[in-house]
Amino acid sequence: MSRIHRKNTINNPFDRDGTGHPLPSLDRREWLRRAAAAGLVVVLPIGCSRRAPGPAVEADALLRFPGKVPMRALNDSPPNLETPWRYFREDLTPNEAFFVRWHLQFLPTTVDLRTWRLTVGGHVERPLELSMDDLRRMKATSVVAVNQCSGNSRGLFEPHVPGGQWGNGAMGNARWTGVPLGDLLRRAGVGDGAVDVSFAGLDRGGYRTVPDFVKSLDLARASDPEVLVAYEMNGEPLPLLNGFPARLVVPGWYATYWVKALTEVTVLPQRFAGFWMNPAYRIPTTPNAVESPSELAPAKDLVPINRMNVRSFFTAPERGSRQVRGQVCWLEGIAFDGGDGIRRVEVSLDGGGSWREAELGDDLGRFSFRRWRLAWRPQVAGRPRLLVRAVNGAGETQAAEPGWNRSGYMRNVIEEWTVEVV
Repeated sequence: MSRIHRKNTINNPFDRDGTGHPLPSLDRREWLRRAAAAGLVVVLPIGCSRRAPGPAVEADALLRFPGKVPMRALNDSPPNLETPWRYFREDLTPNEAFFVRWHLQFLPTTVDLRTWRLTVGGHVERPLELSMDDLRRMKATSVVAVNQCSGNSRGLFEPHVPGGQWGNGAMGNARWTGVPLGDLLRRAGVGDGAVDVSFAGLDRGGYRTVPDFVKSLDLARASDPEVLVAYEMNGEPLPLLNGFPARLVVPGWYATYWVKALTEVTVLPQRFAGFWMNPAYRIPTTPNAVESPSELAPAKDLVPINRMNVRSFFTAPERGSRQVRGQVCWLEGIAFDGGDGIRRVEVSLDGGGSWREAELGDDLGRFSFRRWRLAWRPQVAGRPRLLVRAVNGAGETQAAEPGWNRSGYMRNVIEEWTVEVV
């Protein structure tokens, strides 16, 4: 499959403006204003402002990239930025705080919609070349869905495993709007014997030893009405760092499939065998991909990572905050899974000795965060262990003990929260 794009502009993120000076930093409002004024172009300026790390960040810096609030940075080239925890108190994660995950050093810093095209080709009857105007003229649909990195919470694995040491903030919830991928496939006319559909974006390895980031779905999954080619996020154009001008949205599945800056959709008559499907992003076939750290040999039976498991978290009150005996304190949080929906959330106020069912918030859809809350009137001073677990529509829940695998994927242990009662 050719990865040469003569019509799609992509710049080296380390280039300057040709004068030796860095490109200027724009905030998100100015970014959108310029795009609207031009009607066509969005530019990601080079560089970012560095801030001193906060107390919970340890050795990691807080970086402020264009259009983003200061975020915990695992690295800045390519940018991998974690959402600050306070933003999970909202149903929809703000675009300016939404986590960022890029794999390759050479990512798009300039995309010109006058020349950008999305191609649908390969094993099809009528190859397509679509502009953004073409996509927007098609019938749009929206879905609220969690986008979560496969390695979210990897930094909490014991024993530690290599890879990006994410905390819990490599996730976000947004309202995605775009065109169902199935509509594009039907318009192109899928050929007889088609098996897989692959997806490529504007980012690239840049070196022969670094494979371009290309993912695939089997034809049945790609044709699901819920899978979108999205061009809006929370009612606004996608931020460049989150995939402008269009990205794949695969609700219920991990973010590795949500290809950003999408430019090529290719229908294949055979299984796709690219690096980012095999050997990368593969998990053991055991429940929740669990394997034993005591086994020297890795698991032999592996499959591509796919559907998210069930998780729940506390978002309020602040971890370590002081609560007054006899006064009501509202415990709040979020829960989500891979698409069965959240049936109930239970909270323990005594370290797992007993459980109380929490009140669920608005249902924004089976792929969305589901908010929960519970009124608590603490009576004893100290530092109680607060636990939360969710049960989804299929009866799946969270493990009492953290699972482990060599890739640091799919953590879904019962989460603990500690406050001080005075």
